Amino acid sequence: MPEPEANKMELIDRCEIFGLQVRGVEIDPNTRCAHWHGPTDVIAIKFPCCDTFYCCNECHQALADHPPAVWSKSECNVRAVLCGACGHVLTIREYMACNSRCPNCAANFNPGCRNHWTLYFEQ
Repeated sequence: MPEPEANKMELIDRCEIFGLQVRGVEIDPNTRCAHWHGPTDVIAIKFPCCDTFYCCNECHQALADHPPAVWSKSECNVRAVLCGACGHVLTIREYMACNSRCPNCAANFNPGCRNHWTLYFEQ
């Protein structure tokens, strides 16, 4: 007998957002996930180890079959940060200098993300 609809929880682990494939745990259309789902949690980061956008490091750890890698300092001009509000893909340099606001649409990004940059970018 199938579960009643109210007890089902759909776990989405990949989603097309602005034409790009993004992976994560329980993704919404703006790149929020089960780990980071506040109003300003609207970025996804491409990981250099698999050339794939993930909502966050925790999503990569949960879904990828390999450990996450970080972008080297020399790769700061790589377009690797997706704005989940408008679909603009920022370079790492642009993202780190944007003062927690998308340079394309002015959406606010979570300013606390800079506390986790070492998970994504070589310092």
